Amino acid sequence: MNSTLNKVALVTGAGTGIGKAAAKALMQGGFKVVLTGRNMGKLSSAIQEIDGSTKDCLPITCDVGNPEQVKQLFTQIKDHFGRIDVLFNNAGMGAPAIPMEDLSYEQWMNVVNANLCGAFLCSQEAIRMMKTQSPQGGRIINNGSISAHAPRPMSAPYTATKHAITGLTKSIALDGRPFNIACGQIDIGNAGTEMTIPMAAGIRQADGSNKAEPLMDVDHVGQAVLHMAQLPLESNILFMTIMATNMPYVGRG
Repeated sequence: MNSTLNKVALVTGAGTGIGKAAAKALMQGGFKVVLTGRNMGKLSSAIQEIDGSTKDCLPITCDVGNPEQVKQLFTQIKDHFGRIDVLFNNAGMGAPAIPMEDLSYEQWMNVVNANLCGAFLCSQEAIRMMKTQSPQGGRIINNGSISAHAPRPMSAPYTATKHAITGLTKSIALDGRPFNIACGQIDIGNAGTEMTIPMAAGIRQADGSNKAEPLMDVDHVGQAVLHMAQLPLESNILFMTIMATNMPYVGRG
């Protein structure tokens, strides 16, 4: 593993859940961590909960689906730290679990902007910095989700954007090669967060039934992100799947 001393990582959607767990792992792994999200209160609380300080954590509010706010975010990172070594594109949301034909255009675009446009915009700015900084290069990690492979019932916006993230990951990995920029994707299934609490009580299955699903400790996801982030840039985990062992993903379901 390479040294993380003075290396800088940005985590989007860092106020709760997977983002907060990743920020914790990266900070404990020696990174300076920028936590971003739309709610400063949640970001500040997250830093307290992971025992961060002003020395190793910087909270910045940003709607990653807004191009101007993303530009401002990266300007602040450059002004404060001078570089970026890791971007974890984690911010995302879903739409109501209703038939696709009943979704509004606004509901569709809210998911597209958060999940896909946000990852694209943040990756653009990160690549610009990574190309010009010295030493050149860095790593982008995209949160793909199990939904990048298989949908849940009535999840068209979320599933479509997560499939698109896979294409974005491959394109960044290819286009980043000449500039020492690596890109990989982590596909996560049933991490125990605020978002997945309903799964433990029962969630709709493909056969129309409702069944409780097992969850895993979200800190295991944070450690997986740290493992990807700590690799030297000559090596890359292009795709990683981490999931609750007994969740209904492989097999007939």
